Amino acid sequence: MSIGKRFNRVLQLLLPNDPNRASHGERWLSAIGGFLGIAGLLWISSGVLDLEGATMVIGSMGATAVLLFAVPHGALSQPWAVVGGHLLSALIGVSCARLIGPPELAAATAVAVATGVMYYLHCIHPPGGATAMVAVLGGDAIRELGYGFVLYPVMANLLILMLIAVVLNWPFRHRRYPAVLARPRHREPASEARPELTHDDFTYALAEVDSFIDVSEQDLLRIYRLARQHHSREPLTGERPAANDEDAQQRRRS
Repeated sequence: MSIGKRFNRVLQLLLPNDPNRASHGERWLSAIGGFLGIAGLLWISSGVLDLEGATMVIGSMGATAVLLFAVPHGALSQPWAVVGGHLLSALIGVSCARLIGPPELAAATAVAVATGVMYYLHCIHPPGGATAMVAVLGGDAIRELGYGFVLYPVMANLLILMLIAVVLNWPFRHRRYPAVLARPRHREPASEARPELTHDDFTYALAEVDSFIDVSEQDLLRIYRLARQHHSREPLTGERPAANDEDAQQRRRS
């Protein structure tokens, strides 16, 4: 294989296969939401922390803002994930800072414990790991707050950020936040050729994957129905071989 072909192959592996197809309106709306959210957070945090401490707290909240305004329907963006992930991580971070002497060990322990707790309590939110670390390494201003850091500025920041997400996304039915408010305008017709997948089917499939997937069960069902609807509208290009038809009938009978 020539060097040029190898280079192209490496590029194909590194670059995304399916580019982001969101409209320009969606992208600008996400950017405006991020601006409003971070501006509000800076206004709150600077009132209780110095600029350095406020900047460190905003760092984790900035990642949350991207999720809320760019991926409002993602599993990582939903209220329990956001609130539980940040508050529990902040609580764990403050505890580790008080109980463990070396700050490096305390920060590593805080992130590790926060990750495990978020997993078991079903509130995985990656920026929460940054909040746990900030509680340990955020400087004197944050350490002096003690457990008050959990409520202010962390809780106050979350309330402001989520309120902006609800208000900004509300006029747009397809991206209302939280996802439970984004009701479809009509129910997709179910195909009569095959039975619909059930809740138990998706629960089993997700358990078999054995990994956290950033998509809700409702979105999986909707994607499945839309794909089936699109498939049923496609014209047949030709008849399938008889052997395939027999195999399909056997699979349906089983």
